[in-house]
Parts: sequence; C-alpha cells; structure tokens
Amino acid sequence: MDAFGHVNNAVFVRYLEEARIDFMWRLAPGEGSTSFSGGSVVARHEIDYVRPLVHRHAPVTVESWVTKIGAASMTIAYEIKDEETVYVRASTVVVPYDLEAQRPRRITAEEKSFLAAYLDGADGAEQPEGAVAA
Repeated sequence: MDAFGHVNNAVFVRYLEEARIDFMWRLAPGEGSTSFSGGSVVARHEIDYVRPLVHRHAPVTVESWVTKIGAASMTIAYEIKDEETVYVRASTVVVPYDLEAQRPRRITAEEKSFLAAYLDGADGAEQPEGAVAA
C-alpha cells in the first residue's frame, strides 16, 4: 500500500509477473517438457491503471491470455479485477532467452502450440483464463 491506502503501481507489476510465471510454467512441470525452462526476459510492459485498488481483504484475480505469438517473442495481456471492477489492463512482451548462450532464442513448436490455446482471436472470441489470484 502507498501512503494513500492504494496498492502501489509497482505491486501491480509484481501481480503481473506472478501470473505470467504461473502461466508459462504450466507446460513444463510433470510432463518432462523443457519448454520455457531456459528462461525469458521482459522486453516491454504496457499498463493502464483504470481504477485505484484500495486496502481490502478480498482477493483480486489476474486473468491472462496471449495476444501475439511471433518467431522470438509473445505478448501476454492481463486484467486485474474482481467480480465488479477492472483495476488494471496491461500487456507484456516476453522474449524466450537462452541463459547458457546469453541471448534471445526462437519460440519452439511445442511452445507455440501451448500458447496458441490461449490466443485471443481477432474475431472477438472470449479471452481464455490463465489466472492466478493475487
């Protein structure tokens, strides 16, 4: 909380990070997949603070979905909200990263297939939920 009892803007970035990590790691655990395990870096954040989120005991939800899949990057969109109010709309450009080689890498076919299941279609299809409660 900041001095005015609102969730600080930097805390919202942390909520987005937690949702993104949860989303990207869903593919690898338990299936023997190495997808997304080599690392990734954030190339860009875009955040619209729609309404202030004041101190409360009820959780908010972070919904996330994919809006773009490129050869070597993906864009993940989010809404931080409760049942009645959207507090933040945001997007993050994520670049898969080869930690050993210390350079960006291309998205694998397995990763593209996983991401495509969460892709928001241009036809206005409902946004899939890849949510984590914050």
